[in-house]
Amino acid sequence: MTELTVREDVPGAGTAGPPKTRAARSRAFARTHWIFLSLLGAGVLLRGTAMLGYRWVMWFPDSNDYLSGAVNLNPNLVRPSGYSLFLWLVKPLQSLAAVSLLQHLMGLAVAVMVYVLARRARAPRWLAALATVPVLLDGNQVQLEHMLMSDTLFGFLVMAAVTVLLLRATGRRTLVLAAAGGLLLGLATITRSAGLPLLVVAAFVMVVRRTGWRTLVAMAVAGVIPIVAYSSWFAADRGDFTMTRSTGVFLYGRVAPFADCKKMDVPVEQMALCLSSDPKHRSVRESYIWGPRAPRYRVEATGFTPEGERLAFDFAVRAITHQPGDYAQVALTDLGRTFRWDHPAFPDRTTYEHYLFGPKTFNPDPTAEPYVRAYDPGYTPTRATGPYASFLGGYQKVAYLPGTLVGVITLGGLVLMVRRRRWDALLPWLIGTTLIVVPSLTAQFDYRYVLPAVPLMCLAFVLAVRPAAPGETVEPMRLPGRIRRLLASKV
Repeated sequence: MTELTVREDVPGAGTAGPPKTRAARSRAFARTHWIFLSLLGAGVLLRGTAMLGYRWVMWFPDSNDYLSGAVNLNPNLVRPSGYSLFLWLVKPLQSLAAVSLLQHLMGLAVAVMVYVLARRARAPRWLAALATVPVLLDGNQVQLEHMLMSDTLFGFLVMAAVTVLLLRATGRRTLVLAAAGGLLLGLATITRSAGLPLLVVAAFVMVVRRTGWRTLVAMAVAGVIPIVAYSSWFAADRGDFTMTRSTGVFLYGRVAPFADCKKMDVPVEQMALCLSSDPKHRSVRESYIWGPRAPRYRVEATGFTPEGERLAFDFAVRAITHQPGDYAQVALTDLGRTFRWDHPAFPDRTTYEHYLFGPKTFNPDPTAEPYVRAYDPGYTPTRATGPYASFLGGYQKVAYLPGTLVGVITLGGLVLMVRRRRWDALLPWLIGTTLIVVPSLTAQFDYRYVLPAVPLMCLAFVLAVRPAAPGETVEPMRLPGRIRRLLASKV
């Protein structure tokens, strides 16, 4: 698993020796890494502009639940409360500005991690710096960091996990790094449910890279600890040993556009979830789980009950097994939106506008004001402040990574990794791919779901394309003998 051990260039090597004073070392470091430091400085200026243009955070409908869970600490029924726990930890500062500042620092830290990993693998400085551009200078990335949402924390935790899992160590320190990586993936999972398959992905990479069973166990055990602890908290508060009561409901929303009860043997108790309209006339843009007329309210009056979750999950699985082609078509259509060159409004104009630096701003519902002020006594409604907001609005329209380039980076990274056998790129590539694919299979496409995967894909591409180090040998990747024999016997 841990491959990146190549020594960084030493400023002054081959001359009179490295600089001896701190100031001299700083100047030498700046000369060596001036490309990345310039980009980093530009990223800092962009984030400072966002702080001045939209004081102090931008709001999404989900923000209300996250903040409410931080003020009245309890596990949320709909989404994991890891982000609410983060807000609770920051609550003593009594400042939403502190939250947005921390999230912007997380975005910058992700860029630093990408650059460090790329340089340790001997990627040229310009190429390592180029890999950080989508994180540092993408207008959509900066806007997402400025929102009171879990995505920035989630992306930071995942990138930190990949970083420690790619660092080489010897002896007991190997187990420590593996455990740290697993723990970070576990924390990412209780922040967003999309993190759950990442532990499996990391374990798979460890198996095919033959890192040893002790390393694998250390990573897996450390990763499970936050999930078990959170599920125990949920059980103590809600009565179910799980992380949410929304998995089945969201999956129902995924299958509702095509589910045809005439093609399924639907039990009587689930008939209320059937839609009378012709599937050909249903739209994937429509929400089938939100709003007062959502079909799920026919089986659960209060919403997100254990019975409603069970019925929705069973119905969704029934639809997938009876209409696998329709399910694949809906999922692939949404996945295709990830790789479009343009950036059209989706799923609706109101949702899309939440992701824009524009003159129109959103704020919490008036009923949420008590816990907003409990969190930040000095809270004032967010408004666009010019000229900072005007600049950011124009900047975001042109400064973003088109989906088509995301696809090129993803496919190019895979091809180069396989052809050049650069297996150190496998972990970030697989995790990034999982983050892109899972939402299309389980929920609905959303632009913000793609952004945490972008730095991972950029890192994987750089690790795959980098020149070989002097004396570097290519490690073959193959499954351990027992697993190969087991698979062969099954075939």
